[in-house]
Amino acid sequence: MATKETGGMIVLGVDVGGTFTDLILADLEKQELTIHKTSSTPANPAIGVVNGLTAICEKAGIRASDINSLFHGTTVGTNAMLEHDGAVTGMITNEGFRDILHIGRHQRPQHYSIMQDLPWQNRPLIRRRYRHTVAGRLDAAGQELIPLDEDALRKAARTLAAEGVEAVLVGFLFSYVNPMHERRAAEILRNEMPDVFVTTSADVAPQFREFERFTTGAMSAFIGPKVRRYITQLQDELSLQGLKGELHVMTSSGGVATPKMIAEKPASTLLSGLVAGVRGGAWVGSHIGANRLITLDIGGTSADIGIVLDGRLTEADARSASIAGFPVMLPMIDIHTIGAGGGSIAYVDRGGAFRVGPESAGADPGPAAYGQGGDRPTVTDANLVLGRLAPQNFLGGDMTLDTGAARRVITQLAGELGRTPEETAEGALTVLNSNMANAIRSRTVQKGIDPREFTLSGFGGAGPLHAAEVAGMLGVRRVLIPPHPGITSALGLLTADLEYHALRTAFSVKGNVDHPRLTGLFQDMETELNDIFEQDGVPHAKRRMLREGDLRYVGQGYELKIDFPDGPLDHSALEQVWQDFHDRHRAEYGHAFEASPIEIVTVKVRGLGEVDKLGTPPLATAAGSAEPVGQGRCVFRVNDTLETFQTPYFDRASLPTGQSLTGPAILLQTDSTTVVPPGWNYVVDKFANVLMTREEAQDADQS
Repeated sequence: MATKETGGMIVLGVDVGGTFTDLILADLEKQELTIHKTSSTPANPAIGVVNGLTAICEKAGIRASDINSLFHGTTVGTNAMLEHDGAVTGMITNEGFRDILHIGRHQRPQHYSIMQDLPWQNRPLIRRRYRHTVAGRLDAAGQELIPLDEDALRKAARTLAAEGVEAVLVGFLFSYVNPMHERRAAEILRNEMPDVFVTTSADVAPQFREFERFTTGAMSAFIGPKVRRYITQLQDELSLQGLKGELHVMTSSGGVATPKMIAEKPASTLLSGLVAGVRGGAWVGSHIGANRLITLDIGGTSADIGIVLDGRLTEADARSASIAGFPVMLPMIDIHTIGAGGGSIAYVDRGGAFRVGPESAGADPGPAAYGQGGDRPTVTDANLVLGRLAPQNFLGGDMTLDTGAARRVITQLAGELGRTPEETAEGALTVLNSNMANAIRSRTVQKGIDPREFTLSGFGGAGPLHAAEVAGMLGVRRVLIPPHPGITSALGLLTADLEYHALRTAFSVKGNVDHPRLTGLFQDMETELNDIFEQDGVPHAKRRMLREGDLRYVGQGYELKIDFPDGPLDHSALEQVWQDFHDRHRAEYGHAFEASPIEIVTVKVRGLGEVDKLGTPPLATAAGSAEPVGQGRCVFRVNDTLETFQTPYFDRASLPTGQSLTGPAILLQTDSTTVVPPGWNYVVDKFANVLMTREEAQDADQS
């Protein structure tokens, strides 16, 4: 293979999805990007990564050994949870507490439903037969009441080993205060069961609330062997290809971690790929001053929604953070996923209601338009019938869509509804867009946030098709479409730093705070994280420590996260913390109790280690003209009436920068298609983003 001289620092982002593996290669010195998509290999995702690596190196004219760092977003752990396809897992816990994982809490996810699904009971991560108890007990202060019964522990280990258990969680009461019993138990288990993955609840989530802590630990054990095998196999495969650069894996908190850290805490990879998409959208938005952003990542089966508030990715709170219905106590970006995508099936339900999704045609057979045997109407078929997809120009011309098949399945559905095919297709899009708009309202309006003050960023394969109409439903005035919408998640991987977390339980009430102890807790955590960064070879100058704490009014059930200042936490330093909590409580709930005592429950440190990554987006290079490459009849709803427009199709890459253009228009590129509806203007900015604004921005109904 012929190679070219490289610019010195080359990084590669690889995001593995269910259908495609997306790659983006960046020469940081030359500010050059190369992108590539290849088919994923679900049976062994590492093969798809290696295939993509080989292809993108060929395309860029470099060797794998020229790559300095590879940043990876993986769905291995997430899929194991969603598909309930993890390890056979066992548990060691205190006598009398065998069934905490089954009982859960008194709260019911759906208060009035007698048919609700309780996953921790219907499909437990650790079956009861594999949950063993041993004597040993600490009190709430972490003092030993009953010694750990090590003989019983060894007997339980031998029983679990004989039953073929692949992973074990050790979860004891009050281990978040003192993990001595858990650590000793884990040591014994590793000696007795050297080939079994062993973790402890204090290592995964050292916080109070035993059900959530044990469940989070169970997740880590359940997915641990699969994640560890995958990362080890991926490293071996990449090494065989000559890659010498460091591997970093995206975590649920929005940072990246080393393979060593992932092997110890595999649950940190949950939502890995989805978080990368929100990061990518936020990074693109930050360079055009859009620091209040709604990200809408639409693929074939789902739409993932994230909120960027004043430049920060919003995090999930303890009340709502969950994976596959299981509560999780990990630092996690707040991402809301609904069943809405290009493959979502439109149908009439048994009650006569017109619905779209969450059932999807998937990649096989896919929409009828794919010509692979699909015989049910999907959103992709509806877009094709309405003229919003160019049948000869799908995936940059690599695939031709079957217009006749799409119209046939839409016409069949139209017969059930008593409507025309165009009315039915547009109705399907309206239902889908409404579902996504309602999901966004649940993350904004219902939390006191006005979406009209935000920019909506649409990406993923189908995001640019729907972004403008979803924005219109919300009253959002500006839409941002990144240069390469289909690989925005891979792009987001190249914008993250190393990120690790430490936390301690504090339980300190205003007016009775032990200031030296509180300061000492933060200093201990900073030392702990500095030791990890030292092992990773991160220089001191490239480390940052951010202090946080979970606070609540005394007697409340849940906490709010508040920033803490650096340095000694004396009385004056905490005064600002107390006031910030009142302000945050008022913003979150609409009121504050200024006279009520405040309790610091947990204190945390977020450690950031700076790595070489993308600085600013490359500047647009196209100096073309707005000459269409074709035109077609497209149907849009205007003032509650369907109208047909003779609509130009443009090659997005050839559009000039800075020139204001008007819709309707269809913008074509390899990884997505952008729809500019009537009544919207659009312009390509200096970074090659498409910015859409409504001609007459009217406030949408926020109810």
